Amino acid sequence: MKARKGFFFFLLMSGFTFLLHTGCESYEAKQRKYPDTPYRGSIRVSADESFKPVLDEFVMVYEGNHPKTKINIDYKPEADCLKDMLNDSVRMVIVTRHTTEAEQDAIIDSLKIGPGCLTVARDGIAVILNPEEEDSAFTMTEIRQILTGKFRKNLIPVFDGLKATSTVRFVIDSVLKGDSLTPKAMAARTSAAVVDYVAQNKGVIGFIGASWIGNPEDTAQLSFLKKVKVASVESTMFPGYYCKPLQAFISVRLYPMVRDLDYVLREPHKGLGTGFANFMSGEIGQLLFKRTYLAPALKNFGLRPVRITEKSIR
Repeated sequence: MKARKGFFFFLLMSGFTFLLHTGCESYEAKQRKYPDTPYRGSIRVSADESFKPVLDEFVMVYEGNHPKTKINIDYKPEADCLKDMLNDSVRMVIVTRHTTEAEQDAIIDSLKIGPGCLTVARDGIAVILNPEEEDSAFTMTEIRQILTGKFRKNLIPVFDGLKATSTVRFVIDSVLKGDSLTPKAMAARTSAAVVDYVAQNKGVIGFIGASWIGNPEDTAQLSFLKKVKVASVESTMFPGYYCKPLQAFISVRLYPMVRDLDYVLREPHKGLGTGFANFMSGEIGQLLFKRTYLAPALKNFGLRPVRITEKSIR
């Protein structure tokens, strides 16, 4: 009887030792494959260039709170960001839309893991003009006429690129809705380049993300605002009233050209991408979006309703 008990005890201990050994090996192998955590390591992220001013501040705050982390953001046109994920170049992208069903299937097929998507903030498409231009407010009908080359005055649209950018995609999908962009439309390399070109040339009209000109506490953006003027656009919710892409108007969608800011994450472990995503969607990150004059999408910080008492001067 004692021999049988001894034999069973030997089998039990052998099994325990085997599990412990393989578990340690599995953990060590996982550490070699995924050396980062939310609190240490480095990660490459591809992000829409439209949001560079905001995301630079997010990285500065996150790395300041977690000194052992390094978040390297490559700013690109939106389509190139999603290509990076499909090519397995990055684990995280920050863009203005969720992945399509076809993109999700492609990611799952090649990487064996589905992406997680979440809208964390919203901003608007700002319309900027040379300071010498007389027009300073437009209806959405007039915006469409400008974009299609049918406006009463020859104003040439300028974008941060004519292909693959989120601003161009928004204009084509949400403003033109199937109509064709004028062949006279021009492309600059970056949003900052759009500001510079509009500042130096009459007869053009720029379309950029509001995060480049919406923060009055940013000295770089204040310098931009000295070069150009931001047009008011008629609200589709309240016809006859004109507003600029300010945080309050974006939050309640009074401003007519509002888009989302999303992260897309495919990470098989709780790494630095997960930590940065949780930071953006958490209370501190949402407050940071509010501080950088975007509209937080996940937290309500008690924005007071605005009552408009007079029309903007056209």
